[in-house]
Amino acid sequence: MSTTTLYRPVGLKELELIQQLEWRAFPPRLPQQPIFYPVLNEEYARQIARDWNVRATGAGFVTRFEVNTEFFKRYPVRIVGASTHSELWIPAEDLHELNSSIVGTIVVIAEYRADSG
Repeated sequence: MSTTTLYRPVGLKELELIQQLEWRAFPPRLPQQPIFYPVLNEEYARQIARDWNVRATGAGFVTRFEVNTEFFKRYPVRIVGASTHSELWIPAEDLHELNSSIVGTIVVIAEYRADSG
């Protein structure tokens, strides 16, 4: 089975929920969040975590995970800005299938926090 590496920038609350799921799944989306969007490159994930998550919640984290490539192929890659801003738009109702397609565990590869001073 081949896998594809994906990234997910998250805030502290989502990270805590991932930890509660033993680093093997992402939590269900909230009603106002109809899409789950993992990104395809680390640079873009770091940008979101550093520039958006920190501003919104005081902390941002970049997670990395492997997903079965067959699942990945079901969704078109979307470019949402610069050429490095590539992501998948997975409907919230498909998140359980994504979680079932994760190979291994979700790992944190970067952490950003707001300056306390």
